[in-house]
Amino acid sequence: MNSTRKTALAAGILFALTFITAIAGAIAYGPILTNARSILAAGAGTRVAWGTVFELLLVIANVGTALVLLPILTRHNEALALAYVVARVVEGLIIIVGALSLLSAVSLRPAGATGAEATSLLTTGRFLVAMHTGTSLLGPGLLGPGATGILLGWLLYRSGLVSRAMGCLGLIGGSLAVASGIAVLFGAYSLNSVWSGIATFPEVLWEGGVLSIWLIVKGFRAAPLTNELPAPSEGGPSRPLTAVAR
Repeated sequence: MNSTRKTALAAGILFALTFITAIAGAIAYGPILTNARSILAAGAGTRVAWGTVFELLLVIANVGTALVLLPILTRHNEALALAYVVARVVEGLIIIVGALSLLSAVSLRPAGATGAEATSLLTTGRFLVAMHTGTSLLGPGLLGPGATGILLGWLLYRSGLVSRAMGCLGLIGGSLAVASGIAVLFGAYSLNSVWSGIATFPEVLWEGGVLSIWLIVKGFRAAPLTNELPAPSEGGPSRPLTAVAR
């Protein structure tokens, strides 16, 4: 297995991990994300702890995809490849802020809080849950599809590293998800609404399903990588491909 195939395999596994850890984190947080009062319930700390673990793994997988793909993507467009890495890093930082907000919410909750104290904690909890919702919108809701859908989709489409149809799916899915995120930002509908789910489904299909499976099973196309080998100078002897590769 050559280095390019290993890179594709590693990227595919990391993309699959982003999908798995994102779902696992949402399940772990459970009702806390939809009902802030759940922060006061027994077991909320454990739920948030597991959710935080999964979100940290999500951040590692997100940044890992960009770093693993960077050497190959820079051969085709260095500026966009670096932009992809930066976007993934910023997305990860936003996710961490959201996780910290929920950790703060449960750490402020003393055992047996009642009356005015419980009311004050509930107000604070609602604020911190709302902060997590906001980070989910700005990070995975806007920067995520903007990076993996639009930036990476365009890079793969132009370079021919995967099929053109694959690149188009990323561009379409990312554009729809970003447009949906903007609609949520301006109050057209909520982040957890049916409309948001419909709009983000192509991006989820692209990143968590089609792209990861393609990279794991097929890898990158070989032709675009050899096309960028330097051509022999005019009038001089041709260099063998093996020499160029070295």
